[in-house]
Amino acid sequence: MATGCAWFLVLVSVFLCNLMKILLPTISSFMVQKDADQESEMRSEIQQMKKEQSSISMMDEFARYARLERKINKTTDKLKTHGKTNTRSHADQFKWNIVKQAALMVSLIWKYYSDPVTVVPSKWIAPVERLVAFPTGVAGGVGITCWLVVCNKVITLGLGAIS
Repeated sequence: MATGCAWFLVLVSVFLCNLMKILLPTISSFMVQKDADQESEMRSEIQQMKKEQSSISMMDEFARYARLERKINKTTDKLKTHGKTNTRSHADQFKWNIVKQAALMVSLIWKYYSDPVTVVPSKWIAPVERLVAFPTGVAGGVGITCWLVVCNKVITLGLGAIS
């Protein structure tokens, strides 16, 4: 792994995962805005129907009153299911993003566990050399797990500062 630019592959993949984690709420907010507009439209429609229903005498025009009541109930049920569906789909998107990121990290660790990402002079990392080299065991080596943790933290802080 030290030969070539595999460290760059790890860095880019961590960057893309974190970028998706940050952009997912922004992307979903556009969808939420559209859904919020639909919900507010349904709410105003319900209000209008209730206003119309209050102006109808239940005794004199029972059929019209009952039709309007059923229409109000149907729209209210539709509004309730619409909100539940949106909440569930956004939560599912977030969960799948986390699962994909974890799968990517595990696959990178699995593939490159024995190769150091890079090798630096041992005295640079002397107090924590074994921890940094884990799982490679190469003296002065930087293991994939340490590299992923450091890249993840640096990119999260950098993207957090930007957004």
